[in-house]
Amino acid sequence: MMKRLIWALAKEPPKQVSDFEKKKQTFITRTIWTFVMIAIFFGAIFAGHIYIIILGTAVQIISFKEVIAISNVPSRARSLRFTKTLNWYFLGTTMYFLYGESVIYYFKHIVLVDKVLLPFATHHRFISFMLYMMGFVFFVASLQKGHYKFQFTQFAWTHMALYLIVVQAHFIMNNIFEGMIWFFLPVGLVITNDIFAYICGITFGRTQLIKLSPKKTVEGFVGAWVCTIIFGIMLTNILTRYKYFICPVNDLGANIFTGLECEPNPVFIPRTYHIPFIPPNWTLLPTTISVTPMQFHILVMSTFASLIAPFGGFFASGLKRTFNIKDFGDSIPGHGGMTDRMDCQFIMGFFAFVYYQSFIAVYKASVGSVIETAITGLTPEEQVELVKGLAKHLYNQGEIGLQVVDYLNENLRLQVTRR
Repeated sequence: MMKRLIWALAKEPPKQVSDFEKKKQTFITRTIWTFVMIAIFFGAIFAGHIYIIILGTAVQIISFKEVIAISNVPSRARSLRFTKTLNWYFLGTTMYFLYGESVIYYFKHIVLVDKVLLPFATHHRFISFMLYMMGFVFFVASLQKGHYKFQFTQFAWTHMALYLIVVQAHFIMNNIFEGMIWFFLPVGLVITNDIFAYICGITFGRTQLIKLSPKKTVEGFVGAWVCTIIFGIMLTNILTRYKYFICPVNDLGANIFTGLECEPNPVFIPRTYHIPFIPPNWTLLPTTISVTPMQFHILVMSTFASLIAPFGGFFASGLKRTFNIKDFGDSIPGHGGMTDRMDCQFIMGFFAFVYYQSFIAVYKASVGSVIETAITGLTPEEQVELVKGLAKHLYNQGEIGLQVVDYLNENLRLQVTRR
């Protein structure tokens, strides 16, 4: 009897999960991983710039993997031994070049005075070029008859992914070096715009915005624009109060608790502006307002995040339709792939970098730039004269003692003589 019961249960078809249960499970999974991502993001923000850089590096590697995968044909890739190897080689070469450029630019005072790092820093671009050429030569040598079209398609696709993901992510990294606010604001604006586009869309949406994304509406698009501007102004008011967010990186070991010290960029210092028209006295309205110039810049950034950055998402939607896929991957449970979450972030981060460098950055001589000029533009004898001159100046200013000046003069003279 027991055997018959077990046999009957074994033969019984599994119960079908209802659509409601599926949606419920998806919602729970999506919610849990949303909080996980929020925790990781703010944990990295508070832990320090180096952790944000590590997180950004992981994001771009995963995104690159997902984009490369959708164009891959497994059967052909297996017959071509080095297809995937070349993809990852070009990724590594590109990251070496771009990360090296950033490190050399922002940390000249470290890499240019280190005996081991100096040759790599001064010849960084040549080394990067030769590494790329090695990959290029290897690609040409690996071409096989009957697979030309597939191999060249993979080559072109890899370079497109490098440009759209790795190159744009490089500028996001530079934003981090310029100050945490230039990373945090663009990310926050895109997320806020996405949330309010959904809320305004389901509340007021009537008119379809674009055929690529049928659920996107004009009302949601415009409503999110207004809400993003309001949020941007509020967030800017909060972040500009803390030097940890507005100071450029001068210590990769800094975190939210140790903080940073710097002379704030003028855009973070309040200014008094006269109202274009004089209001009547009975209105009791002021004739001047005191705000930071950053409040005007955030209007531009919020507008870009609302009106232009979403087209990065539309581009990604068109790409997914081309390959007939729903998501780029499944690296984030309930959310799809990493690229599905980052499609607007890359273009927004790139814009933030260009806008900052064009209208906000203050260019002045730094210790790193002076050291770079001295090392690359002066002979050893001229460098010695520079050190002596600086020592004499510092002595006259009372910063160092006469013993230090005498010691430098004597020992530097001996070293030059021995050379």
